[in-house]
Amino acid sequence: MTIRTLQFLAIIVSALALIPAGAHLAALPNKINIPQSAYFTVQGIYYGWAILGLLWPIALILHTLLAWLVRSQLWPFWLEAAAAFCFAVMLAIFYFWTFPANQATANWKTVPENWETLRRQWEYSHAVNTALLFVALCSTTLGALSWRTSGS
Repeated sequence: MTIRTLQFLAIIVSALALIPAGAHLAALPNKINIPQSAYFTVQGIYYGWAILGLLWPIALILHTLLAWLVRSQLWPFWLEAAAAFCFAVMLAIFYFWTFPANQATANWKTVPENWETLRRQWEYSHAVNTALLFVALCSTTLGALSWRTSGS
């Protein structure tokens, strides 16, 4: 598999991951203050979206591999390393903030006493991850654009 093919795949996987993340971010202002019953109803639209979370570790692997493969060129290396770092941080945010909120609410099917705190935790962790994902996508795209084959 060539570096250009991996760069293409990294950009595509990152862009695909940005779609659901962007949807979460776009919905945040409309969801953050709605009443509990409405919020739990709206959260039901995300059932089945967990499969999209597989894009994150795939992207992390692709960006890490690319950083290794383009390490002879400083700028593309650092851009790919930055993209990989963004995905690593995103996964950490998910496991420390988003996932615990999902667990505490049984994926938004049960209402714990601290549900409003969990809502903020869930919504804002998604917002931060969307920003990181956008940075990762820009970084990998710039990395691909700045990488030069040895013959050019």
